[in-house]
Amino acid sequence: MLGLVKGSTIQSKNIGRDITQGFKTLVGGELKAYTEMMNEARALATKRMTEEAEALGADAVVNIRYASSGIMQGAAEVIAYGTAVKFR
Repeated sequence: MLGLVKGSTIQSKNIGRDITQGFKTLVGGELKAYTEMMNEARALATKRMTEEAEALGADAVVNIRYASSGIMQGAAEVIAYGTAVKFR
């Protein structure tokens, strides 16, 4: 075991898309712009975590977890973290 590795990002959508998604909440359904934003954020956080593991010489990252939180209106932070390991 090499230790904990993590990657994070804070992302937001532009004001125009934020307004259109606000209208969408009135009628219900998926907020696709926010789904897209969160998918992009998870991918970037995962990439950053992987890069940190590679810098340590890890062969893999195990027990990967994700956490997210709202930072402000229309912006969210995503953190990916796990344990970097090296195989014998």
